[in-house]
Amino acid sequence: MSPRSASVNEAMRQRSRERLLQATVELVEERGYEATTLADITKRAGSARGLVSYYFSGKRALLQSAVHRLMNQELAAALDAEPRTVDGEELLARAIDAILRLTLSHSTLMRVHMASILQEGFIQCPEQQRLAALLRGAVEAWGAAEDAEEEYRLLRALLMGSTVALLLPGAPMPLARLRAELFQRYGLKWSLGRPPEQEPEQEPAAT
Repeated sequence: MSPRSASVNEAMRQRSRERLLQATVELVEERGYEATTLADITKRAGSARGLVSYYFSGKRALLQSAVHRLMNQELAAALDAEPRTVDGEELLARAIDAILRLTLSHSTLMRVHMASILQEGFIQCPEQQRLAALLRGAVEAWGAAEDAEEEYRLLRALLMGSTVALLLPGAPMPLARLRAELFQRYGLKWSLGRPPEQEPEQEPAAT
């Protein structure tokens, strides 16, 4: 039997890496971060323990890459959803909605992720870079071509703040209210993207 080519070996390694990332998402959501061990993850992924050390510096790096991969997948699906569009306002609305909805649908995972970022900072990885590229592209399509990097960083900060507000124990902010604030900041119509069933309550006018 002839040895596998370098491209085949690389494809197999990438599949193993993907399985590790998916297993991390599943287990942390099922058991929480502290109760999930690297041995649990490699067992669920059907991978050798050494592959974790080969790809990631530790458990937190694995977690951040796993969450960034999930965010990247959800964001890409939202931007490419039917009906397909190149309208910048619609794309930015879809991007905002994708992150806000992901926060609520994967609240345990996102809570752990935010705590990890605050403690360890952003860990550079391919998944984070792909996520950044998608968000930056949405900002550029919206109309910030000249200062896309600065506007991307602001959008990222606003989304992180909204994520914390949605997950705040005992006092979470309503999705509709946070969405309205973000949409107002970017001049987006409420009907764009995937609006919640209810619009935010209007605050009483100042007297």
